[in-house]
Amino acid sequence: MSSTYRLLLATGNPGKVAEMESLLAHLPVDLVTPADLDVSLNVTEDAETLRGNAHKKAAAYHNATGLPSLADDTGLEIDALDSRPGVHTARFAGPDATPQDNKRRTLEVMDGVDDRSARFRTVAAFVDEGGETHTFEGVCPGEITTEERGDGGFGYDPLFLPDGHSQTFAEMPADAKNAISHRKKALEQFAAFLSDMLSGA
Repeated sequence: MSSTYRLLLATGNPGKVAEMESLLAHLPVDLVTPADLDVSLNVTEDAETLRGNAHKKAAAYHNATGLPSLADDTGLEIDALDSRPGVHTARFAGPDATPQDNKRRTLEVMDGVDDRSARFRTVAAFVDEGGETHTFEGVCPGEITTEERGDGGFGYDPLFLPDGHSQTFAEMPADAKNAISHRKKALEQFAAFLSDMLSGA
């Protein structure tokens, strides 16, 4: 396999970049970020699905750079809220919401709710050299805590307790979170696909 294959991680989110770099480090590719290329795009995530948003981001960066591009979109689906915020996870508290605003809003609407089951869902979209899109999905089930716990990770991590664990994502070391996360499950599928593609399988 060639070690000169360049793959663009199509996100400006440093938390996502760190996770993606860790989860894809074993691949024989050169991982590059928009910052490495001095590229900054403002992609409007207005699709009705996670898959649609992931595709929009990957396609936009591929069109801007000509490089194979990988993007993902992740949604938090809370059963008591009819799977909301879902595709609106990053904007749950409003169009200009900060991560802290979103966490505060989540705790407010879940106050006193007994059923706290939820899941993180990630859809990764890979746009290859020819502009064709391939998608991969991963899910991590868990529940919403009643207060923030931990200061690691990013986004809703302090509120998400994965099934079978006593620590929230934000309380876990990064490698422990990456071992079970929704993003890991999606990127594992992508990594297998890319490995096969590069080996000509």
